[in-house]
Amino acid sequence: MLYLFFGQDDFSLRAELEKLKGELGSREELVANTTLLDARQLSLNNLINTCNAAPFLGQKRLVIVEGLLGRFEPRKGGDKARPAKSESESWHPFADYIYQLPTTTVLVLVDGKVGSDNPLLKKLAPKAIVKAFPPLWGAGLVRWISSRVAQQGGSISPQAAKLLAEFAGENLGVLANEIEKLLLYTSGRCIERNDVERVTSYAREANVFALVDAISERCAPKSRQQLHQLLARGVAPSFLLVMLTRQFRLIMQAKELSDLRLSTPQIQERLNLSPNYPLAKLVKQAGNFSWAQLIESYQWLLETDLAIKTGKWGSELALDLLATELCANN
Repeated sequence: MLYLFFGQDDFSLRAELEKLKGELGSREELVANTTLLDARQLSLNNLINTCNAAPFLGQKRLVIVEGLLGRFEPRKGGDKARPAKSESESWHPFADYIYQLPTTTVLVLVDGKVGSDNPLLKKLAPKAIVKAFPPLWGAGLVRWISSRVAQQGGSISPQAAKLLAEFAGENLGVLANEIEKLLLYTSGRCIERNDVERVTSYAREANVFALVDAISERCAPKSRQQLHQLLARGVAPSFLLVMLTRQFRLIMQAKELSDLRLSTPQIQERLNLSPNYPLAKLVKQAGNFSWAQLIESYQWLLETDLAIKTGKWGSELALDLLATELCANN
C-alpha cells in the first residue's frame, strides 16, 4: 500500500502519520519494522530493496520516505538542487513497481509543499492514497482552534479564538502549545480575549507591532505609553529590543520590495511571512520612513544595544530614549 502525505501543515500531517501507525498493529512490532529514509541521496534500487524486505517478527513493514516528491518539483530559476533529466528518468520504473509492492509493506512518501504539476505525484497519485495538508488560515484556522480546545475539554470565545489565530499564525504545533497553556491558565472556565493577551507569548510580538506603529506615526507620547505597558506586563527589555530590531529589518525589506513594485502576495512570499501576518500594515509602516530615516533608526537601535550592554544606561531608560529618538527621526 502506498500513501502520499504532503503539505505545509506539518502538524496535521504528522498526526495523520501517527494515526496510520496505530492501524498497523502493535507499537512494539512496528518499532522493529519501521525504516525512515532521506530522499536526498536515495536511489530507486535502495528504496525497492528496502520495501521488498520481509517484516521481522511482525505482520507489517513501514517504510517512510522524506522529501522524494520534492526532488521532482519543476525547476525554477535554474535550481541545481532539482534532479537532472537523466536522474528523473531513472525513477520512471517506480510507478510500475508500486504494483509489485509486497502486501506486507506500507510505503509512505512524506513531503512539504508539492505542486499539482509535480511529475512524480502525477504518476503515483492514481495508485496511492493521497492526503494533502494545506496551511489553515482565516476562518478555517479559527474553527480549528475552537475544535482543538473542545477536544481538550475546554471552551473559547469566538473573539479569543480569532485573536489567538492572529497572534500565533498558521503553525498548528505552536497553536497547540499555546492552547495547552491557556487551558491550564483558565482552569476550566471559558478562554476569553484577555486570557490570550496575558498568556500567549505571540501577543507580545503583536504589541511590539503596535509600538512600531506609534513610532512610524511619530507619536512620542503614544510610543512611550505602549513601551511602558509592555514593560509593566513583564516583557523583558532585551526581548523588546530584539523585536524592535526585527520589525525595522522587515520594514526595510518591505520598502525595498515595494520600491521594486512587487505585489503584496510577492512581498509576502519573498519575506516568508504567514498568511495571517498583517502585511498591509508593514507596507504602510515602510511608507512612513525614508531610507535615510531607516538607516538612522538602525543606528539608534545599535547604540541602544551597546548602551545597555556596557551599562551606560539602564535598560528601561535606554528604551525610553530610543522610542523618543525614533519618533523624532524626521
